[in-house]
Amino acid sequence: MAPPASLPYGTNLVGRPTGLIASVDYNDAPSVLHISGVREMNAPLFEMLAVAESIEDASDAFLKYMVAVFGLDFAQKSDEARESHGFRRPFRSSFLRLLIGWGYDSSSPEAAVLKGWVESRFGLLPSYHGAPIENLSDQSFLTYVEERMASGFHTNSIFSQLDLLYEYAQWLLANLVYPEESHLRLYRGVDGFHEHHVVSRFDKHHFILRLNSLSSFTSDRWVADCFGHTILTVDVPLTKILFSNTLLACFPLRSEREFWVIGGDYRVSVERK
Repeated sequence: MAPPASLPYGTNLVGRPTGLIASVDYNDAPSVLHISGVREMNAPLFEMLAVAESIEDASDAFLKYMVAVFGLDFAQKSDEARESHGFRRPFRSSFLRLLIGWGYDSSSPEAAVLKGWVESRFGLLPSYHGAPIENLSDQSFLTYVEERMASGFHTNSIFSQLDLLYEYAQWLLANLVYPEESHLRLYRGVDGFHEHHVVSRFDKHHFILRLNSLSSFTSDRWVADCFGHTILTVDVPLTKILFSNTLLACFPLRSEREFWVIGGDYRVSVERK
């Protein structure tokens, strides 16, 4: 069966045509991407990162900057403990809450906000949110729009937080983690292609898949084996990695070595167990 037509592309803030960013050609030969104005408007953060000698140093600088700019609270004390002392901190929307919510359900309201950020900054609409999205009248697309716009998640410049998260990850990947690399081999365990569209098949092991606008992968093949009977192997440009939980010292469940990958058409090796 032929794949559905590509969803329309939107405008973006990274200075490259969205159709190019979504293409196999870009993934084969990526160019540097930056979200317009983010590094220039947050020069103090990148001055601190420039003297970081390790992921731990960089993580500490990033978290301190996010606390100062957005008033975030990364303390370990629980909400219940605060309430028991007669104090409850006002809710502040946090990029960390979105990422943790994604970990529970990649079609959750938190995930919709993350996909909305990808749409806004990279011009890529999701192709799956609880169900396939084949056109803009699908109920799954309407649900995505409703959830991504929920006011509770947009009370603290959440897209600006995600802009900084992306630029922080890009700086760290390029300077401390993979300074000599343009791509990273990642794995995803699935039990079908319901979240991704098959664009073409070269043989039974080599496809071009249109990945959802944002998808989870891991750098650990063993972890991927735990999530499905089919293993997708993809060489992902570093420029299309929003974040990895290995890049932030306070992030929970770091053993899964999860990477959030921005979508488009990718060459994929498929292995069925």
